[in-house]
Amino acid sequence: MLIAGPTASGKSALACRLAEATGGLVINADASQVYADLAILSARPSREEMGDVPHRLFGHIDGAQACAAPRWAAEAKAQIDAAHDAGQLPILVGGTGLYIRTLLDGIAPVPEIDPEIRATARALPVADAHAALAREDPEAAARLAPADTTRVARALEVVRSTGRPLKQWQQHKSGGIADRITLSPMILRPPRDWLIDRCDRRFADMVERGAVAEVEALLARHLNPDLPVMRAIGVPEIRAWLQGEIDHDAMIARGSLATRQYAKRQYTWFTNQPPPHWPQETREIDAEIMSELAIKLQY
Repeated sequence: MLIAGPTASGKSALACRLAEATGGLVINADASQVYADLAILSARPSREEMGDVPHRLFGHIDGAQACAAPRWAAEAKAQIDAAHDAGQLPILVGGTGLYIRTLLDGIAPVPEIDPEIRATARALPVADAHAALAREDPEAAARLAPADTTRVARALEVVRSTGRPLKQWQQHKSGGIADRITLSPMILRPPRDWLIDRCDRRFADMVERGAVAEVEALLARHLNPDLPVMRAIGVPEIRAWLQGEIDHDAMIARGSLATRQYAKRQYTWFTNQPPPHWPQETREIDAEIMSELAIKLQY
């Protein structure tokens, strides 16, 4: 079972409801919720919200490490196999499209990137990297947003290190599980206005519930600022406030905006990327609809 969609759409609550009804377990498919350091800012389910339902791959990685999609996919496959062996229903829940696609479709067999090439590509300003990519892999440059620092650098380092565009490598993916499982997906894509309102209220609530202390603990560790945990939504905004660069109201405004923007990107991804036959729920997810969906997804 897969329950996916943008942040604040009600995925986690629905997954718990379904697991309670079926005796299943919940497996995280959210890139921020894997980190132990981001319990509040990643909206990781609390112990009370988890109840007696087994949860896997939540908060199991130290923020000093970067969890790439292949690592998560390998761990998720192991958890899925273990659940099947135990006669339990594995319920994947999350909003990280790259994680889900890697698990289902596999990964491209790209060789190890030359460290010097990687360092050079990632040190370039994104505008310069995109201009270089336009010369060396025009198709990738046309496909990627000019400001997408991570993907532009990745495409550039691959073509420079291997001599082949990333798309050619991606045509030979392997290791996916889509051909050996029966997948029952459900995409939550509630009305945008409803979702955005929840995003705004969510960030302010996180600040009230201890997100500031969470960021203070991260800053005390002096981690590499390029690590995913340091770039997670809310961390840069709260850090700027703690360092006196902005006031409290500006911090809340920036954090809320970053949350909304992230939700919009996820909304677009889940509108356009999943197979068209995957069911989508487009209503506001209230208690009644959640109960209806939990019953529906059992059959």
